Amino acid sequence: MAIPISNLGSLSALPSVTSAASGSREWGFVETLRGAMDQVQQLQTAADKSTGALIEGSGMDVHSAMIAVEKADLSFQLMMQVRGKIVAAYQEISRMQF
Repeated sequence: MAIPISNLGSLSALPSVTSAASGSREWGFVETLRGAMDQVQQLQTAADKSTGALIEGSGMDVHSAMIAVEKADLSFQLMMQVRGKIVAAYQEISRMQF
């Protein structure tokens, strides 16, 4: 399930943990993260195509190309911030004593 990056702030859109009674315990976090990463890749591909079309002179205007590049850049920056928070949370959990 791919959740658009613009909707990541909505907790109700995130998949919930399935019950242990059903036999398969799946978090949904990995799928959400993978979907967000796929969306970042799609935005990067779209930016590459629009800049290529601009350079070739095949009708792409500068404004549309710049908007596509900025969307890709912002989504990548967001992904890197989320990655940093995940690593920090993992490090904090690994320092806990049980």
